[in-house]
Amino acid sequence: METAANSGTDLAVSVLPGLISRAVLAPMSGVTDIVMRRIAARHGAGLVVSEMVASDEFVRGSEEARIRAEGAGISPHVVQLAGCDPHWLGEASRLAEANGAAIIDINMGCPAKKVTGGWAGSALMRDLDHALALVEAAVAAVKVPVTVKMRLGWDDASRNAPELARRAVASGAQLITVHGRTRQQFYKGSADWSAIRAVREAGNFPLVANGDIHDIDDARDCLSRSGAGFVMVGRAALGRPWLVGAIGAALDGRPVPTLTLAQKLAIAQEHYEGLLSLMGQAHGVRHARKHLAAYADDAAESGADPDAELRRTLLTSDQPRQVLEALAGLFSTERSRAAA
Repeated sequence: METAANSGTDLAVSVLPGLISRAVLAPMSGVTDIVMRRIAARHGAGLVVSEMVASDEFVRGSEEARIRAEGAGISPHVVQLAGCDPHWLGEASRLAEANGAAIIDINMGCPAKKVTGGWAGSALMRDLDHALALVEAAVAAVKVPVTVKMRLGWDDASRNAPELARRAVASGAQLITVHGRTRQQFYKGSADWSAIRAVREAGNFPLVANGDIHDIDDARDCLSRSGAGFVMVGRAALGRPWLVGAIGAALDGRPVPTLTLAQKLAIAQEHYEGLLSLMGQAHGVRHARKHLAAYADDAAESGADPDAELRRTLLTSDQPRQVLEALAGLFSTERSRAAA
């Protein structure tokens, strides 16, 4: 495995404010809401990154963009911006900084067709000169660090992440994150952690490796293969926001906390009620369902009773009291339920 100095760990700590561990929560649209990020940060995630925020919509005052960029109660607050116009990217960076962002992350990795169709996200890897114009716009607009998240390239014939990373750092980016797939892979197959090593060899800058990291063994293997100093955990943290901090603790050689079912239930309840408060009941109950299903799956894996009827109520009811009762039931073991 690379030493801390070679992997850019010491450099990252010096340039990024508040970095507390080597495991970071990935930005995920529709998933990493402010409530999830607060929980993950409290449980030791090194950094937590907002959902992807469309630059022009954010500047124009979109309520959805504002909620996605929310950072109250999180330090350091990282806002990920997406866009293809340097003007809007710069203005959005300036607005995010004014609203408390401590780090601006530029999305050059999202594979979704609605994003790449507008030449944002991973489509920027098809025109590196244009991609660099966005980095330069953000760096010129703010005093806080600017970082960039990318994929290996658009497809296997154009794996240009090393070049983009090198040029982005030369333009002022202070950390690079690479998801170990091309855009054309979307989320199919397995992330190629070894391919990220070419980005490591492109220069001496902090590097985060992302893709298919589900547990501490994956994280250690990823760091060894990629040469990165940090890991970014995405889909595995759905329903387990404490996972990122646990992985970070293990990587740092600190004790890894073990949560009881009661503690996990309290987190799930906090997340649900927080979403209702943030979004209102009508929107919040629907948005929360993906999270609740994942919390229930983790509870079942931890030995709770996977009651099908309770799960149906959890995922269909619009009544918060019914949902909370079903959630509590799904976190019970048969023995404790019988005793009750």
